[in-house]
Amino acid sequence: MDKKLITGLSVFGIIVLAYVINITMQKGYNSQEDKLIAVNEDEINKIVISSNQDAIELMQVDTTWVISGNDTLIIKENSIDNFFDKIFDLNKQHLVTSKEENWPNYGLDAEAGTHLAFINSKGETIAYYVFGRSQNEYNICYVRANKSTDVYLLDTNIMYQLQIRPTFWGAKPEPEKLEEDDSLLIPKEVTAP
Repeated sequence: MDKKLITGLSVFGIIVLAYVINITMQKGYNSQEDKLIAVNEDEINKIVISSNQDAIELMQVDTTWVISGNDTLIIKENSIDNFFDKIFDLNKQHLVTSKEENWPNYGLDAEAGTHLAFINSKGETIAYYVFGRSQNEYNICYVRANKSTDVYLLDTNIMYQLQIRPTFWGAKPEPEKLEEDDSLLIPKEVTAP
């Protein structure tokens, strides 16, 4: 064979090998699981959201969601549906840090973070997350799972959905409108001229 052909094939082989090694190393930087929430929605019986020593508990009674400890508000179905749509659609973009001392930089320490717990019908916590806001950008949100030190950047800011105000989740029931029945109307007195 020609020396130039052998040299060219050798260089090409080295480039292909370097490319494969590079791709393999880059996979280590990506999240193995892109989806944040790994539980089934049907398993969730209770949602607890807490922030700054305030908390709200949403509980499923039969097939209806209620705000625990609040008998004056009826849950807004669109708020619950929107919450589940958004939370189960969250993806981790990439790992930001694995050091616990960096948590305050991302709003993920115990005091600054917004805590979310999913609890099943047996009272067991099946998922627990701490969410933090970006200090510089509105549309950025960070998360860590309770047992993990890894902090991930999320693809969507979910902080608006993690409200602890009861009026975000529920509304006062509308008073029942009384239907006017013609038979119950009492005619005004008619005076003679």
